[in-house]
Amino acid sequence: MVSNLRRRWRPWTAAVVGVVVVGLGGPGVVARMGPPGLPVSSTLEDFLLPGTQPLQPLFTPIAQSYDCVLCHGGFDRTRPPIPLDVEPYRNWAGSMMAQAARDPIFWAALTVANQDAGSGGDLCLRCHTPGGWLDGRSTPTDGSALIHHFTADFDGVTCNACHRMVDPLGGAGSPPEDVAILDELETLLFGLGLDLPSEPGSGNYIMDPMDRRRGPFDLTALPPPHFWLESPFHQESALCGTCHDVSNPLYVRQLDGTYIGLNDLDSPHPTMDKFDMFPVERTYSEWASSQFAAGGVQMNGRFGGAHPTGIMETCQDCHMPDQGTFPGCRVPGYEAGHPGMPAHFFNGANNWVLKAVDALYTDGDPIPPALGDPVFEDESTGLTMDIIDDSIARAEQMLRDASDLELSVVGSDLKVRVINMCGHKLPTGYHEGRRMWLNVMFLDANDQLVLEHGAYDSGTGVLTAGDTKVYEAVFGLDAAVAAKTGLPAGPSFHFILNNVVLFDNRIPPIGFTNAAFEAVQAEPVGYVYADGQNYDDTLFAVPVGAAKAVVTLYFQLTSKEYIEFLRDENVTDDRGEIAYAQWVLHGKSPAVDMDTAVFVFCPEDITGDGVVNVLDLIDLLLCFGLPAVPGCEAEDVNGDGTVNVLDLIDLLLLFGQVCP
Repeated sequence: MVSNLRRRWRPWTAAVVGVVVVGLGGPGVVARMGPPGLPVSSTLEDFLLPGTQPLQPLFTPIAQSYDCVLCHGGFDRTRPPIPLDVEPYRNWAGSMMAQAARDPIFWAALTVANQDAGSGGDLCLRCHTPGGWLDGRSTPTDGSALIHHFTADFDGVTCNACHRMVDPLGGAGSPPEDVAILDELETLLFGLGLDLPSEPGSGNYIMDPMDRRRGPFDLTALPPPHFWLESPFHQESALCGTCHDVSNPLYVRQLDGTYIGLNDLDSPHPTMDKFDMFPVERTYSEWASSQFAAGGVQMNGRFGGAHPTGIMETCQDCHMPDQGTFPGCRVPGYEAGHPGMPAHFFNGANNWVLKAVDALYTDGDPIPPALGDPVFEDESTGLTMDIIDDSIARAEQMLRDASDLELSVVGSDLKVRVINMCGHKLPTGYHEGRRMWLNVMFLDANDQLVLEHGAYDSGTGVLTAGDTKVYEAVFGLDAAVAAKTGLPAGPSFHFILNNVVLFDNRIPPIGFTNAAFEAVQAEPVGYVYADGQNYDDTLFAVPVGAAKAVVTLYFQLTSKEYIEFLRDENVTDDRGEIAYAQWVLHGKSPAVDMDTAVFVFCPEDITGDGVVNVLDLIDLLLCFGLPAVPGCEAEDVNGDGTVNVLDLIDLLLLFGQVCP
């Protein structure tokens, strides 16, 4: 009965009503063969999960976001007093939420997922194109049935999708209409052998079957021209956790912590508990196990916005920072502002894929101007170069805000401390190809390079990783899965098949405990962090002749190794080649300098010539009696903030010393 209902709603064949996206390569003739054990014989039944189901009866399709632009876009042309940071449409369009179904990395990974596991792409499509998934165009799971124009299919995580989401727990303050929605869905899911979602994750969203748009503000005084409901759920991190905790239902967690599966295929997961599945991403759970979720952390405006207290608690506090009292609609007559109007930035770590999207999607018609709307370059993306540049700048600033860097000397070593200042691991999210590393350059007195750790060649995309600290997660296949699939055991980018975490040294957030992170499958692996430790220390031996060190913490979204995997493992279509070409075209995923710090090993060497001598004494006397000001900081030998006789005595005691 379960199987018949499932397949009645999820037909294996779907008419291609529109145009498959130009430039992303639909499925084609297999050019070369993959391992003989692939794809494993999983079906849609294996990826059946709770929540609103595709082709659910009496469900109003998700609206395309172009429907929202008339009232919620164009603020920069019609309302100069309102800052651009407040406009919902423009800033959403510049986010990866909006471009989730156009991301070439997603399309390449989708193909590999389907090559690896039958219907594996269903797990991806439900979050990357909720409109297409709910409307039944996610089958076949390669995305070839998605419609390019006049639907929400390629709008990614649309305005309508987020603003129709229902709190699955029916929390305090939820609209009374939700009682009936949850009751009806519970009955429907019971027929599929499912319960309502108990934990957010893996796209287990519940949508209002009617197009009633929800948000955190009371609009009674001036109702909008569409159905609306006030929803506190839209200010809760659980809403974000819907797609930012991803679990693979192909595997079942055992008592010993291992994950087995690929045996009882063509059947749903036995428990439907996300913590009994293999953890693909755990961003929401990392937050839920941090101090941010347990009362908040005072950030003093670190992540921007106009937060009334500066205490960051929810995902929205950092990724949708409050802008103050402003309206969310720019139509005349709706000028009344909402206190705490959030910016629809959804800032993350993506600093190049928007450019790839803009390069690939140039087939749309311009949006006709109305009531002063800007004419966007492309209907299918909503992007302009200004929007792209602003979004990338915000993403890179968020990366810089996410960490602090401290340098000190321990014996003959330089100690580099990286401090995680965000509400989840650093880095977090979809881990494949994502990494941070330390670049350490030791320089002599003439600023000539003595030794470098963690050198990165931006021309080739090659990181010299063996001599530095790299922060990353490495997943892979155990021997049993390797034997079943024909793939080698060990590290792997085959995310839909991975069933073991081999290494994870990503830095935990404030409030970390090993027990809490182990409970949500996010514990460090092959690395040790003490309870309460939201930082990591690395020692580098100071080489002879080094007068100072310049240390930079870098982040990269898409490594050379991962993009080459997507290119080389794709045996079905050209999506891997397209993603690789865009990676090359747009700087090979430029590394972002998150923090840079300089450490002078011998501050008493005022002139920087490597020796403390009479020249340093003369330089010190020139600043005698002056407070530490630009140009005289180095002369403050004892570090008390003033250049005086104590610094002179300290310097004389070191006369003749060679640095460091």
